Amino acid sequence: MADKSKEKIRVYRDPSKNEAYYKNRVGMGTSYDVGVRKLNILDREVQLYYLNGLCDTAYIIHLMRELLAINNRKEDSDELINIVENRLLNAQVEKVETLDEATDQVLSGLIAVIVEDAGFAFIIDVRSYPGRMPEEPDTEKVVRGARDGFVENIVVNTALIRRRIRDERLRIKMTKVGERSKTDISICYIEDIADPDLVSIVEKEVESIEIDGLTMADKTVEEFMVKQRYNPFPLVRYTERPDVAANHILEGHVIVMVDTSPSVIITPTTIFHHVQHAEEYRQAPSVGTFLRWVRFFGILSSTVLLPLWFLFVLDPWLLPERLDFIGLNKNTHIPIVLQIFLADLGVEFLRMAAIHTPTALSTAMGLIAAVLIGQIAIDVGLFSSEVILYVSLAAIGTFTTPSYELSVANKMARLLLLVFVALFHVKGFVIGLTLLIISMANIKSLQTPYLWPFIPFNGKALWQVLVRTAVPGEKVRPSIVHPKNRERQPDNS
Repeated sequence: MADKSKEKIRVYRDPSKNEAYYKNRVGMGTSYDVGVRKLNILDREVQLYYLNGLCDTAYIIHLMRELLAINNRKEDSDELINIVENRLLNAQVEKVETLDEATDQVLSGLIAVIVEDAGFAFIIDVRSYPGRMPEEPDTEKVVRGARDGFVENIVVNTALIRRRIRDERLRIKMTKVGERSKTDISICYIEDIADPDLVSIVEKEVESIEIDGLTMADKTVEEFMVKQRYNPFPLVRYTERPDVAANHILEGHVIVMVDTSPSVIITPTTIFHHVQHAEEYRQAPSVGTFLRWVRFFGILSSTVLLPLWFLFVLDPWLLPERLDFIGLNKNTHIPIVLQIFLADLGVEFLRMAAIHTPTALSTAMGLIAAVLIGQIAIDVGLFSSEVILYVSLAAIGTFTTPSYELSVANKMARLLLLVFVALFHVKGFVIGLTLLIISMANIKSLQTPYLWPFIPFNGKALWQVLVRTAVPGEKVRPSIVHPKNRERQPDNS
């Protein structure tokens, strides 16, 4: 990593030295996309440095026309710097005094205008990043609701938030991270709602990141922020929906946006933030509660249903006579635990194959998996039909989990519970489940208890987790984020 403490090089008054700097430092002349346009205005040289592909050419041409028009009037060359500044017809123009700052801005898609003998550079925002238009995210679709979603352009993403929160106290702080990538990162919060300590922690963690580049964008930032290491449970929530992000900002959360990523980071979060979905708030409270409970049941099934059924297979005496059909009805040559692990691994194979299979071939792959593999595997005795049934139910429960990261963590917990049950039967199931709860209770995300409001217990907050309450009844913000202003709605009294 380069030494950040080295002395910054100031913008030269001699244009040839500035050009030599860009040739030696930035590779101008070697890299095809780094260029310079030299103009002779009132017998002095004016240079425009730019980066092809990230600049809007129409704006650059318009600026050059305005600058060249200066030659058509009899102006005093001593006032050229002020004249040029007045001719830079752009909403965002700033001055920088070092070539390092000017280079960073040019490589970000802005242009640098350097006037001979000025000793500084005008930085003009003419960025036009390649990218797609906002569209509904594939992983967070709703039946009724907004169809726009975050994209890989951080400027567009901040605008999507501003469109929903037009509060003058909304703050979007921009910084750059990565010694080589210099990736734009913005921290978004509402000043009179968000906890200042939380904002300070997030800013400190982001500013302390020391790395060459953020090739994996927000995931790399997350690993620096929360120090997750080998804990499989997600400590931050990702969303690609602007309405979800805006709702959390209004609750007092802090949002971290990383350029080139179509998702944003919501902090801090508990496990219950990962099991909620926007669809619940697009329906009536009763319907939203029903959908939430169905989702809870699916998530619970993805974790404990398969180990519980395996326990009943090993110890059939635990089942009453009316439910004895739940166990294994036909003996097989392959141990049940091995069947379960092979079938679960097969489901994971199919998931990975679906991700890497072109859309046109995905239907054919599904038919092959269902007919040629699943049915034949049962017919030849490799798997029992009950194993396929309960593994499939657990897999469906995994797919009902809104958070992909949590679904994978639950699958790992399920496999661990299966090992405990295979080794110790009833005691193993109890011990494994207890260890799982204890380990989750010890997790903290940015000093936030992971199982709140269950542990530590908060009755009112737990009720709002279990029941989708009507919006007019939500008068206070969640206390877990320690908001400065607890009241959600203005006091009209």
